[in-house]
Order: sequence, then structure tokens, then C-alpha cells
Amino acid sequence: MRGFSTKDKKTAGGSFAYVGNELDIFAAAHNWKLYWSSQIRHFIGRNVAEVGAGIGGSTAYICDGSQERWVCVEPDPYLASLLHSKVAEKQLPSIVTVRNSTLSRLPSTETFDTILYIDVLEHIEDDTAEAQQATEHLAAGGRLIVVAPAYPALFTAFDRAIGHYRRYTSGSLKLLAPDTLKPLRCHYLDSAGLIASLGNKLLLHATVPTQDQIRLWDQFLVPTSRILDRLFLHAIGKSILGVWERK
Repeated sequence: MRGFSTKDKKTAGGSFAYVGNELDIFAAAHNWKLYWSSQIRHFIGRNVAEVGAGIGGSTAYICDGSQERWVCVEPDPYLASLLHSKVAEKQLPSIVTVRNSTLSRLPSTETFDTILYIDVLEHIEDDTAEAQQATEHLAAGGRLIVVAPAYPALFTAFDRAIGHYRRYTSGSLKLLAPDTLKPLRCHYLDSAGLIASLGNKLLLHATVPTQDQIRLWDQFLVPTSRILDRLFLHAIGKSILGVWERK
């Protein structure tokens, strides 16, 4: 669920080591993963690259084995080794392969019909360059899919501690896309979570969510968001989803 940034620790071999505990904190957010994955599943093709795959927490929800190829691109060597182990132990489908790399290091001739950034793009300092890089690895008609935290006003010390450079609005996310991409979807998710986050920022000032808070959000607020988001026409939410197609 993450990518890399200059806040990550660079190893002698030129790879990146993950800092922060975002993956552990949100590992048990089952309802949330079911929700956002249901929003993107029909956009996913058969030849997929998941950038910043982390520990495979997102992979397990969206890679169902029906695809022909699923490449987890993970720059952190330790997390990449965990992904290798999960594939070997059949915790992830056998079609999954792991690259301890970044998208920019893949051969320029290697293309995909879907490239995913699930809670990753906010970790990358030059997100515009990353979006351009992703576009170059998309086949004609291929789709770029982004799920990211929303609203700069919600940026907290927790965002900073886990290596976030920013949060997005629909406007700022749309600006990332090169002209070679056609927008298909850009809307918000988790309106109930947004209200809770605003309450925390204004009243509680908690810097790191506890497991009890994550459990409360996932078990009660996310199901509520599934209803409210439709009522609000996805006009507000704690996260944002963008989907583009290469022309």
C-alpha cells in the first residue's frame, strides 16, 4: 500500500527501505479494502503492474487469479522478500511475480494494460513525473488507477511520519494526468471517514490512530460510507479514486 520517497532510507544497492508503520496499522481494514476494490475491479485488465505493493495487503483483494500476469513492483527489499514468501506459500495467487524495483527501472518495452497505485502516489515526491512514467508503460487502451488520501486540510503529523508528501483534491489529481490519458473516473470515497477525520483534527488532535480507532472506522464508518457516498454522489470523502485510459 505504499511506494517510495526521498524520506525512505536508501540502501547501498540503490534500493529503498521502508520507514513508518502505515502497512501494519491498516492491515486489518477489511471492509475498507473490500469497498475501494469493488470500485476499481471492473477497470482492471489481464496484464497488471501494482506499484508499491508493500506486503501484498491490496494485492490479496484485487488479484483473484483470473488475470494473466500480475507484477508487484516494490522498491523496498525487505517488503519484496515478504511478497516472494507470500507467493511461495500460496497466500497470493501463483500469477503474481515480484520485482524489487521501481517502475522507472523496468525495461521501456515492458507495458501493461493496468497500472495501480493504491495509497502510493502520495509517497512519491515528483508525482507528476511518476504519472508520466506510468503512462509510458501503459499499452494503448491501458488504464492507470490511483487511490490516494484526500484533502490537504486533513494533512497531519501522521501523514508526515509515514512519508506522505501531500493529500489530493479532485482538481490536483486530475492535473497529474498527461494529455495522452483520457479521464474515466475521479471521485471521493469514505464520506463518513472524512467527518471522523475532521473531528480528530479539530478536537482530538491524535497523531497516530489506535487499533481500536481503525477497528471502529472499518467496522462502522466504512459500511456507512457505502450508503452516504451514493447519496452525496461521491462529492466528498477521506480518499479519492482516479481512473484514466491511454488514448
